[in-house]
Amino acid sequence: MSTTTAHEIVVLGAGYTGLIATARLARYTRKLNTRITLVNPSPRFTERLRMHQVATGQELTDFQISDLLKGTDVEFHQAAATAIDTTDRIVTLDDGGVLYYDTLVYALGSATDTSTVPGAADHAWTLNDPRLAHHFSQRLTEIAAVGGTVTVCGGGLTGIEAAAEIAEAHPGLTVNLVSAAEPGSMMGEKARAYLNRVLDRLGVVRMVGVKVTKVLSDAVRLDTGELVPSDLILWTTGVRVPPLAIQAGIATDAKGLIITDPTLRSVSHPEIHAIGDAALVRQAWGQIHGTCQSGVVTADYTATVIARLLRGKTVKPLRFGYFHQPVSLGRKDAVIQFTNADDTPNRWYLRGKAAVIYKEQVSGTPPVAAKMSRYVKLPVQLSKGGRATRKTAR
Repeated sequence: MSTTTAHEIVVLGAGYTGLIATARLARYTRKLNTRITLVNPSPRFTERLRMHQVATGQELTDFQISDLLKGTDVEFHQAAATAIDTTDRIVTLDDGGVLYYDTLVYALGSATDTSTVPGAADHAWTLNDPRLAHHFSQRLTEIAAVGGTVTVCGGGLTGIEAAAEIAEAHPGLTVNLVSAAEPGSMMGEKARAYLNRVLDRLGVVRMVGVKVTKVLSDAVRLDTGELVPSDLILWTTGVRVPPLAIQAGIATDAKGLIITDPTLRSVSHPEIHAIGDAALVRQAWGQIHGTCQSGVVTADYTATVIARLLRGKTVKPLRFGYFHQPVSLGRKDAVIQFTNADDTPNRWYLRGKAAVIYKEQVSGTPPVAAKMSRYVKLPVQLSKGGRATRKTAR
């Protein structure tokens, strides 16, 4: 336990959830005797929603974490957490340092999993790291100069956005999109039809209903036995979370997600609050899946919960419902599918230039919301789920 008089709050991870949680904590606890430390390996905030842009050579705004939190009295510690001692409440860092905590916010997020298919870890690129995405863009330019082939594995939203971005930026390339399900299958019929028309216009070749069974240096093998020759392979399917929680003895599910109660506190260690992709969060309609949309909401909610607990006040369970599925299709097109609370599509969707503007607003909000939290609370939640969340999941 901390030996100081201040209540020590340590936030692990400065992605969308960790950054928003830290900024809101600084605002909500500024009249309390707290000390907030944010831990992250990189000094730069990574806009994961825009990694497909980096992969095509586009330069993003350089958001330094210390600049976004300037004036908040938050201490930023550039390091990676390597262990959590839940008995003495100590976090060990890879730079040899240790941090004591009274309250821990676990926001370590997730990454694309390349361990499930042979060869993926050795031969496929991912969008996990902006530095790797930048190197990918350089290789992409070389391949485009000779009219090569790029294969994107995974037809989820990340794979769709990456394939469209690559095809638009390099029209001379052959761009394959391999997907077990129909790309945009989570969308309504009209939005999905529009998405497919744009992919057709961009020349993206879809291979649907098949799975990759092996990744080679110059091809991917499908479960049909077919070899798809590829100069570059981008892997966007599958998710893994850091093993830190399991190693610390915190209650997790089989995938390593921290099991939380209705207020997003660990069921085994209530002084630990888990948010974002690394948390198992349930609502009455089902389990929340990892997205920025849900992550920033859990972040703001957790900052509120911690501040209320420190003031001795009661807290209400989280209420969250999905609102939209925004998908960029290059820089000149996009489609937005509006959804029910459980992320199933409703009848409404947006397309074309209006959708481009909408998507840009969505992608640009988190760093602005963090920076402005010192002055004003910008809303990050679009829906509490309505009827679907009035009964809290137990």
